[in-house]
Amino acid sequence: MPAVEVKNLVKRYGKVEAVKGVSFSVEENEIFGLIGPNGAGKTTILRILATLIKKDDGKVKIFGYELEKNDDEIRKIISYLPEEAGAYKNMTGYQYLTFIAKFFDGKDMVEEGIKISKLGRRINDKIENYSKGMIRRLLLARALMTKPKLAILDEPTAGLDVINAHEIRNIIKEFAKKGTTFLISSHNMLEVEYICDRIALINEGKIIEIDTPSNLKKKYDAKNIEEVFVKVVK
Repeated sequence: MPAVEVKNLVKRYGKVEAVKGVSFSVEENEIFGLIGPNGAGKTTILRILATLIKKDDGKVKIFGYELEKNDDEIRKIISYLPEEAGAYKNMTGYQYLTFIAKFFDGKDMVEEGIKISKLGRRINDKIENYSKGMIRRLLLARALMTKPKLAILDEPTAGLDVINAHEIRNIIKEFAKKGTTFLISSHNMLEVEYICDRIALINEGKIIEIDTPSNLKKKYDAKNIEEVFVKVVK
């Protein structure tokens, strides 16, 4: 059974159809990427799967639970990190992770979160003194310390420098090896080529290709996924 099954997903905002009959599946322990330009529908799809907004049509199952019929069960096994997520800046990193852990009654989560964040002694500094990369690592720790079956990450490395982005990619790959399934969106096509097992190219609310990065490059005789995307949408 796939970890995620999406069939003919549709989302409308008034007369605008933001997601147009999208279908895809994600296998357990897979890192699956949705890639495309801003406004392609990536974030809308992720927010639907995270149970934050309602779909207009189609069917979605997450580890066998049907979306909208079993949302409470789905929320217990997923985590969601939006692109514009924030943290309580008046807290220290340690206080923030402790605060989040209380919602899950997880005594061991804080230590796990500290390890994931890789902030060292800075975990005891106030978040207002963190760099953007440090905050993003803290938020990723918050998303993963609960040991979700499915982690939904929207632009996980957006705006980060090379070193911080590299560290976050490595953390994602480590957790995938331990059994977490990932659904990631990005407009950074080189990033998903490096990290994802399979990718779906999405444009104007439609998926136009799904395959492994290597297969797509062979199919379109391209050097990288960015070149593939340009060839597909022309």
